[in-house]
Amino acid sequence: MTPELSRQIRVQDIGTLPRREAIVATLGERVALAERFGLIDLDRLEATLEVVEGAGGIAVTGSIAASGTQPCAVSAEPVPFTLAEAIALLFGTVSDDDEVELSPPDLDTLPLDGDMIDLGEAVAQSLGLALDPYPRAPAELRAAAARFLISEEEAAARAAADKAAANPFNILRR
Repeated sequence: MTPELSRQIRVQDIGTLPRREAIVATLGERVALAERFGLIDLDRLEATLEVVEGAGGIAVTGSIAASGTQPCAVSAEPVPFTLAEAIALLFGTVSDDDEVELSPPDLDTLPLDGDMIDLGEAVAQSLGLALDPYPRAPAELRAAAARFLISEEEAAARAAADKAAANPFNILRR
């Protein structure tokens, strides 16, 4: 599977001096990422990163900036968002024999597989984690959506009425 946003660099090109990388997603990449993350649209996705090789692997630090529109979790109305998030990742190797115990500093560690790292996919994953999983439209839009929702009591009453109407003996009684 080819990532929607791919910016690969070779591991041997990364040294102990910091290397700056700027990523700006194209229109096609933003459209594909919007589909991947269930967004209405993704207007902007940019990242400024610093990549350096260290003792524990390849450290990637920097920030991402994004803006776009998500559907409201209740009404599906458009909810605009703007993100400015810091990134701190470590690409490292883990052998199958090693026992891995994740602690909070380890949670942003990605496996180093082969001789390439994909900074674009790292940015895309960071965007996915930074998005609000349950975006909410302003209160007036939620109130409009609430008109279409029914209470639990009303739903139970409707279900009972539907069940009674479907009962063949009730049809014969009429």
